[in-house]
Amino acid sequence: MKLLYVTAASLALSAPAFAQNDCAAGQTLSEGTLTIATGNPAFYPWVLDDAPASGEGFEAAVAYAVAANMGFEPDAVEWTRSSFDQAIQPGAKDFDINIQQFSITPEREEVVDFSIPYYTSAMAVLTTQSVVDTGAEATLDSLKTLTWGADANTTAVAMLADLIAPQTGPMLYNDNVDVTAAMQAGQIDAALFDLPTALYLSAVVVPDGTLLGQFPADRTESPDQFGMLMANDSPLKPCVDAALQELIDDGTLAAIETQWLEETTGVPVIK
Repeated sequence: MKLLYVTAASLALSAPAFAQNDCAAGQTLSEGTLTIATGNPAFYPWVLDDAPASGEGFEAAVAYAVAANMGFEPDAVEWTRSSFDQAIQPGAKDFDINIQQFSITPEREEVVDFSIPYYTSAMAVLTTQSVVDTGAEATLDSLKTLTWGADANTTAVAMLADLIAPQTGPMLYNDNVDVTAAMQAGQIDAALFDLPTALYLSAVVVPDGTLLGQFPADRTESPDQFGMLMANDSPLKPCVDAALQELIDDGTLAAIETQWLEETTGVPVIK
């Protein structure tokens, strides 16, 4: 079966689910424009070459697909940047939608709005080849003996307890940059990341990095789900949710995920 290459241009050729005046008129920061934020920088496979306007990369493609279903042509989409921590704080926003792997949590939903999920993530074990060479294996018994690290501000801590229950509690850090630095320094053996991020980190950030294995999303009672972030009580939320639901129902979201996050990585499933 030939895979549809989903780009901003191809989305513009399809009829949107809504007319803009029916859904988003007067609701965006700038009339006639949908302002979408992403990280600075934004990494592959979420955004290709840190260029979201290309529509290439999983989140860039999803953003343009949602915009099209809301009635915005590609040239009516304006990109901006924000830090992760800045975006999840309460208060006014300088964007209409922000897409940069925000896990939907009850605590965050008290101060910001999320769309329905656009991605449910498999979780992967990032480690180094030297740890593997000393005997670490893709089994729960082996994983329990490792020294783990985690960003204290993310869902990784709870997921570690849920999926692995290591013998000793994880070492906690301020952000994932500190987690990967600790791994490079030999302070920790392993850390959990969503699969696409772990692939990037093992290839680019962590020298000698490798993925020991992965847990499918259905292995946890509450898998990590990503939502598009908006200001609290955003009037755009119904429009964004309906646009995403359309992508789910017609198979477009699945096609985008297959294109950019296809699981042909050779990463073994942990049993």
